[in-house]
Amino acid sequence: MVSRLLTLLVVIAGWIPAQPARPSLTAEQIARRVQDRDTGRDSRAEMRMKLFDRHGRVRERAMTIVTLRGRDNPGAARTAPDGDRLLIRFTYPNDIRGTGFLVWEHPKTDDERFLFLPSLGRVRRIAGSEAQESFVGSDFTYEDIGGREFDDYSYALESENASWTGSDGTAHPAWRLESRRKDAAAAFPRVVSLVLKDTFLVVQADIYNRRNEGEKVYSVRRIQQVQGIWTVFDSSMANTIDKTKTDLAVEKVGYNVGLRDDAFSRRELESGT
Repeated sequence: MVSRLLTLLVVIAGWIPAQPARPSLTAEQIARRVQDRDTGRDSRAEMRMKLFDRHGRVRERAMTIVTLRGRDNPGAARTAPDGDRLLIRFTYPNDIRGTGFLVWEHPKTDDERFLFLPSLGRVRRIAGSEAQESFVGSDFTYEDIGGREFDDYSYALESENASWTGSDGTAHPAWRLESRRKDAAAAFPRVVSLVLKDTFLVVQADIYNRRNEGEKVYSVRRIQQVQGIWTVFDSSMANTIDKTKTDLAVEKVGYNVGLRDDAFSRRELESGT
């Protein structure tokens, strides 16, 4: 789901107001609170992506991300679509400029994902079977960016007494939550995440492949509040087997900026601007 992308970013993502700790919550309730947390009616962000290969060589990309919350979320506008919307547009460098990724969330049916490649001049629909493939050559997947279907996973609480230390050196109480894909054939069927108790923000995730090897690690390095909403400003996804890494940094972000549903159309995706 789109709102869940922003658990990993994004995308892209993971922006929520502080809430009181709820130590008695079940694993499913924690996962649902992560998915349904308040991220404003809409948002616009400018981000920088750095891709490191196994030799430490780096490629840099710039992108904009806009989101719109669906009517099924608290605080959403009455004119909002049924489900969340997300549009990513790459603006740098020239070889990827104009490439776009659009997500339409549907609360009662499968989400739709579309990728626009200017070099081909057409939109390609991303099938559900491709959800765990690499997103434009990064260590993130389409599912990481476009969000996971809540009902595709089962949940278990591994620890109620975990913690996460932020960039300021402060330790924050957290749950350790296991999410297991119901489809055992998925490329990454198991994820163990750290969820902050005061914000329901995912700040770390160990991602396991079909051999139950820890293949990827998502890490948040810095969070801060913007307009009263907690925002991930610095994060990374590292592949411990391939020895690659993708860093994401927020350069500018604003919430409740007045976006409308027509900003998330296929026509807008194909405009490349």
